[in-house]
Amino acid sequence: MKSKGTATWNGDLFNGSGTASLDSGAAGPLPVSWASRTEAAKGKTSPEELIAAAHAACYSMAFSNILADAGHVATQLDTSGVSTFAKTDAGMRITTMALSVVGQVPGIDAETFAKLAEDAKNGCPVSNALVGNVDITLEATLA
Repeated sequence: MKSKGTATWNGDLFNGSGTASLDSGAAGPLPVSWASRTEAAKGKTSPEELIAAAHAACYSMAFSNILADAGHVATQLDTSGVSTFAKTDAGMRITTMALSVVGQVPGIDAETFAKLAEDAKNGCPVSNALVGNVDITLEATLA
């Protein structure tokens, strides 16, 4: 399976603007700008926000699979991803990704939930794409 996204940009980096779209048609065109990356979103998105959403979705899928394989089907997993875009000595980078999940999982204890949550972080394909470049943290809460 290959997934495709596209972008169009007009103007210079600081004053220009553009759009990002998903080839599936599920979203877009989504407006993007430099200001939405570094100041305030003001109704526009950023590559970092899109990566955070993709990571949250991927993590939820991986965690649900790991839970089910362990005999614990989740009723609901609410996951957020927060990426930090910062200036480093090497230039502008995504430096951290903070994942947070709250799960409703009948019949599981908090210790098992936490262990499987960590296993999902390590097995998530988006986590694996970021690992070594981005510091990924996880907060897992059993509701």
